[in-house]
Order: sequence, then structure tokens, then C-alpha cells
Amino acid sequence: MNRRLLTILVVALVVASLCTWLVIRLVGVRLAASKPMATTQVVAAAKDIPLGAVITKADLTTITLGGSAPKGAILKMDDAVGRGVISEIYQGEPILESRLAGVGSGGGLAPTIPQGMRACAVRVDEVVGVAGFVIPGSRVDVLVSGNPPNAGGNSGGVQTQTLLQNIQVLSAGTDIAKDAEGKPQQVQVVNLLVTPEQAETLSLASNSLKIQLVLRNPLDTQMAKVPPTAMNTIFTSTAPPPAAPRRATGGEKKPVPKTYSITISNGSKTTESKFATPEGQH
Repeated sequence: MNRRLLTILVVALVVASLCTWLVIRLVGVRLAASKPMATTQVVAAAKDIPLGAVITKADLTTITLGGSAPKGAILKMDDAVGRGVISEIYQGEPILESRLAGVGSGGGLAPTIPQGMRACAVRVDEVVGVAGFVIPGSRVDVLVSGNPPNAGGNSGGVQTQTLLQNIQVLSAGTDIAKDAEGKPQQVQVVNLLVTPEQAETLSLASNSLKIQLVLRNPLDTQMAKVPPTAMNTIFTSTAPPPAAPRRATGGEKKPVPKTYSITISNGSKTTESKFATPEGQH
């Protein structure tokens, strides 16, 4: 066979193969674009559901999402009805298992407490409660004031000490969620989220000491090393001590002027004369 003819046939075969691959690729893209996207129907909130509420069917609806369902999404309404909300859910938001309490846990404050933690109630007034600005979700330090036991006369009187730091407020009064407008409320009881050991310490301190809550920035998680403050240190003067008083004397003595003497001998006669030195003259 003519070599030139063979070369033409090979080139034509390669070009034909390339064109076939491009056509198949373009057709495949068109078919994929025209194919309907897979969707998933999940259970969502029909309205805002507050923290601590027990979900009813009136609180729920269904929405369609493109692609697969989010991890932990509820697919059947019956799986969500009757369960407590441990994190506020907003309208149109898919209901996730992580936002609901366990089956049979009910609503209220108890389901919001993480495993291994405790909710400890502390009685406060409007001053101790930072004038009403302690609301659910706030972060506080707990201060205690009182007389240290067995301190004798060296305690310096009443002392104040930081007992706990960076403690989360679970509820203020009877509310476990923030006010609709975010306004503070005057409360008498605050529930703090603490460990079992912290709960024992806080319970013991509340029986005999005055408790003060100090509001802190929720982004400030640093634990400060604060020594106790005693009453006598507040009134300790930092001014320099007064000068020692001068001793009273019966009168200042005048300095005795310095003198020098000259002895003159004239035969058997001797005379002595005294003169003041220049330093002693006035």
C-alpha cells in the first residue's frame, strides 16, 4: 500500500476518534443538565421555637432541600413531636437531633443541662444580679464575702474572694430564654451551669457568705489569679509617714568663739593676752 495513503488513513482515524469523544462529552453534559436534581424532604420549624419548649405538630412543617439531607436532620414529624428544645430554633430552620432533648426528657431547664454538669440556683437581688443585666447565656464570676473561719485577729476583718470564674448563666428567674427584645429583667434567682464539685462549693458558700455576681465579656475566657482582699487593706494609707517631732530643749546654746593667747615676758614680768580667731569673730 502506498505509504502516503496509509498516513492519510491514520490521521483521519485519529481525527474521527477525537471528534467522537468530544461529541459524547457534550451530549453527556447536556443530558446531566437536563436531568432533575435529587431532592430531600425534611422537617423544619413553622415558627420560632424558644429554648425549653416542647415541640407540637403546630410548630412543624416540611421543606424540600436540594441534594442530601443535613446530618442529623429529622425526616418524620413524629420523631420530633413531644421533645424538648435545648437550643433555640428559628422559623424555616431544619430540625436537627442536636437541637432536641432525648425522647422522654420533656421540656424546661433540665434537658438543657449537658451531661456531667449541674444547674445550681443562687439567690440574688438587683444589685447582686448586676442590676438586672444577668440574662441566660451571660458569663459571670462568683465572689464571696465574709469572715474567714479560725482566722483570729490576723484576718483583717471581712474578706472578699473570687470563688468561681467564667460561669454560664442557664436561667434568670423563671426564664430560661432571653427576653424578646433582649431587655434585662429584675430577678431573685439565677441558675448557674457548674460541675458537681463547683456545685458543692457554691452551695456551701451560699449558706454562710454573701454572694456577688460579676458580669464578664463572654469572649474573655482567661482565668485571672486574684488574691483575696481584706477590709483593712482598703483603708491602709499609702501616704509617707509623718516626720518625727523634734525634742523640746531649754534654749539653744550659742557657740563658744575660738580664741588664741600670746604670752609676753619683760624681764621678770610676764603677761598673757587672749584674742579671738577670725572664725570666731562676728
